[in-house]
Formats: sequence, C-alpha cells, structure tokens
Amino acid sequence: MMKLTLRANAKINLTLDVLYKRADGFHQVEMIMQAIQLADILNLEEKVSGDISITSNMSYLPCDHRNLAYQAAMLIKNTYQVKDGVHIFIEKNIPMSAGLAGGSTDAAGVLIGLNRLWKLGLSLEELEVLGARLGSDVPFCLRGGTQLATGRGELLEPLSPLPPCYVVLAKPRIGVSTAWVYGRYRDSESLHHPDTAGVKAALGQGDLPGVANRLSNVLESVTMSEYPQIGKLKERMIQYGAMASLMSGSGPTVFGLAPDKGTAEYIADKLRSQSDVEIIITKTVTRNGG
Repeated sequence: MMKLTLRANAKINLTLDVLYKRADGFHQVEMIMQAIQLADILNLEEKVSGDISITSNMSYLPCDHRNLAYQAAMLIKNTYQVKDGVHIFIEKNIPMSAGLAGGSTDAAGVLIGLNRLWKLGLSLEELEVLGARLGSDVPFCLRGGTQLATGRGELLEPLSPLPPCYVVLAKPRIGVSTAWVYGRYRDSESLHHPDTAGVKAALGQGDLPGVANRLSNVLESVTMSEYPQIGKLKERMIQYGAMASLMSGSGPTVFGLAPDKGTAEYIADKLRSQSDVEIIITKTVTRNGG
C-alpha cells in the first residue's frame, strides 16, 4: 500500500477587510494572507477496503464527518468515483479554533495528497474548485505563499512574498467561532479599514516595515470587544519588541512580527511569564510544505 506524508501549513492575515454581505449569505472580503512554517503533519496510507478513516495525536480532534480532512477525502473520492480508501493520521500542531486555518489546511493537504496517492492528475485549479466547496480558506491553503484573497476568500491573486521574518503566535485559552464573529460584525463599529493597496505596494518593494505598519483586521472590532485579553496581548507584543501585532482571521490568536530570532524569543518568554496563553515561534514561508 502506498503511503504519503505532507506538511499542511497554517496562515496568518496581514489584512482582513469585510466589504459587504452578499445575497448568498457570505461576506465579500478582501484580505492578504500569508503562509507560515507552523504545520500539521498528514500521513496518508491507501486502504483496499475502500473506506476513509482518521486518527490523530489530539484526543479532542473530531475524526469523523465533522473533520474537514474527512470531508475532503469523501469529496474527492465521490467526485472521481475512486474505489480505494485511505487512512489519514493527523499530527496536530496548529491550535484549533484559532484563526490560523488549521482545519482548512488539513483539507487542502488531503486534496493534494489523494490527488497523488490515487494518481488522479488534477491541476491546482481543479483542486481549488473542490477546495472552495469545503471552505473559503481551503484554496489559499492549497497555494500558500502570499496571496490577495477576494470573493468570500476563494479568489486568489499571487503577491510578492513577504520578506522573511519571525512570527510569534499567542493563542488565548478560548475558541472563537468564525460564523459567530462574522454574524456580529458591523461596519460602523470598525474604526480602521486596511490599506490593501499600500500593503501590496510595500510587498512589491520588499518593504517589511512598510507591511508591518499597515497590518489591519476589521474583525478585531468584534472579537476584541468580547475578549479584551486579545487587545492586551497586542499591546504586550509591541511593548516587548514586535514590529507590529494583529489578530489573525476571526481570532483569537494574536501574532507579532519580529525582525530576528532573538527578538522573537524575548517576546515569547515575556508573554509566557505573564499570561496563560499558548505561545509558538514560527517563520513566514514562500510556499507550502506539499
């Protein structure tokens, strides 16, 4: 039986803007997304029995139809009428319900892996169409790097890569529902909207401080009002030397961009000593693990 191991990278949002609510119930968004080194590890093994099964190192991870990786396997199997099955082991390193696309990137990894394992010969564009049916972040997770995402998040435009830097992640011991955050979002309560064009220009010039100065996420107006510790984490990130700090996605994870490893480690040590939060030091990446 063939086996395959893949890295499924997490993401952060350099910008996130909500433009309006669409007729289909989704929100029209414009956001710049960035892949980071933090990744789940997926081990895929063919099964002649034809069924799909999932196990994980995390006991609280759902390993049935609620799991996006399971849904991805079922979708590609049924769409292309594959008779073989697969067992998927997920080594979970990305915090759950964190705004880091942990579920979406697992789904993207399964699509990529099963395309290879089952020799389907699908293009990246064909995988993105499948991925968009599973979740708005899945197409980005298939591509990785630095992308402008529009529509409901599934329409992608490659951007110049973010200059390499360290990223300190701080995840409070809470989970936040993306649907809850979008449902509570009111444009009138968001004081600052991202300068998307300015971030694109800074990326094109390889200007890391220019990007850092323009980090912006309108969903902070919802999540931070409910969980004030997010705002405090942002303040501490800056206080301890981060170039800039922002909540990723719908939260609650806060990240800080650090110019070097020493600064990243100092920020992490100070936050660990003062807060009950999960701290991870990682880096930006220009492509996903594959």
